[in-house]
Amino acid sequence: MVLGVLGREMFDCSNKERRMRKYPIDSTEAMARIVAVALLADGALDHSEVEALEKHELRDNLGLPAATLERVLHEFCNDLLQTARAPNIGQIELDAQLVDHLLDDIQSHELQKKALTAIVDIVNADGSLNAGEAILLSRAMSRWGLELHQVTRIEVRDAKLLSPVVTAQTQVAEA
Repeated sequence: MVLGVLGREMFDCSNKERRMRKYPIDSTEAMARIVAVALLADGALDHSEVEALEKHELRDNLGLPAATLERVLHEFCNDLLQTARAPNIGQIELDAQLVDHLLDDIQSHELQKKALTAIVDIVNADGSLNAGEAILLSRAMSRWGLELHQVTRIEVRDAKLLSPVVTAQTQVAEA
């Protein structure tokens, strides 16, 4: 099964027959589900993204036992099969409303920062950012009121105006 990109509206929070399971606010399960969304936001469970969990010690930083993450990942996939819109066979779309609903399960500012760090590390693992990953990242930043410089290990500096680059070929032509 391939999960599609985050996209059009399909999640109705009022529909009692088709709901995502509810986890306690700020629980390890809620955090594990955010990791699951990040892992699947590009449409597939990519090996490099799974490796990022270990490389960046994300499970430890988030306090997620491996068994909990695995269980919640399976539960999330099952919930998606029951609730998500499936425009094409083998693809499931997540929408902004559903993502916001899942993000709202993390309310502690410190846990939000940890979760956003994990999202950044996971979606950046394969070196490319697709539409679903970009939507997840921007929704999390917007919903939680966070900026990348607050959670990345990269120093963000003000841009400076640089003088144009003069190549040797340009210098010869001017002479």
